[in-house]
Amino acid sequence: MPLQRIAVFHLGLLLFVLPFQYFITRISTTSESQRINQLQDVVKSVSVFRQKYLSWESWQRWCNDLFETVNKNLPASKPLTKDESEAESPAYFATSLKPRSPRPSNVEFRVGQVIKHKIWGYRGVIIGWDKVAIAPEAWLEMNHPTSKSHWKTMPNYSILVDTRDRLSPQVTYVPQENIKLITHTRIFHPEIDHYFEKYDGTQYLPRPSIRRIYPYD
Repeated sequence: MPLQRIAVFHLGLLLFVLPFQYFITRISTTSESQRINQLQDVVKSVSVFRQKYLSWESWQRWCNDLFETVNKNLPASKPLTKDESEAESPAYFATSLKPRSPRPSNVEFRVGQVIKHKIWGYRGVIIGWDKVAIAPEAWLEMNHPTSKSHWKTMPNYSILVDTRDRLSPQVTYVPQENIKLITHTRIFHPEIDHYFEKYDGTQYLPRPSIRRIYPYD
């Protein structure tokens, strides 16, 4: 294999030297003005070659042409149906628009109820729930300790967090065993009117769009 590379190098050197020798022979038998013109032609040819094949712009054009050719030869992708699209993009953190019907008997809390986190102490209002945790696996591994693996299989709730407890507006996703109900407490959050029509003194009343998803809450 090394001998082949050396042979290729020698062949390339020979191909370069022969035209150069021919050019030297030509200019040595011509007048000075002719030699200057010939040198200018060579310089111009080298410049054109560099711009056409060795410049960054030429490589960009070549790459673009290559990508266009590849894309044209690729088979057309079939549009996803609604069911396929939902399968490709799972609705994490209780954001699925699929109605929660029938309501599972082990779901203890309802949309609109005001809660307090048993561990972290912040207040919030429930804006959605899943009968089991639906979240990216990496998120579950980070937020659910190995000693609490049962959190994944119990109802999990999406919570608008009171900005008096956490200054930056937040939405959390909490296992059922970590929340408890509280009453006579309003929640402050910039998105609360998006989910609820009013507060009745005990809990928040969901808007029609939310009631369609949680008809039995």
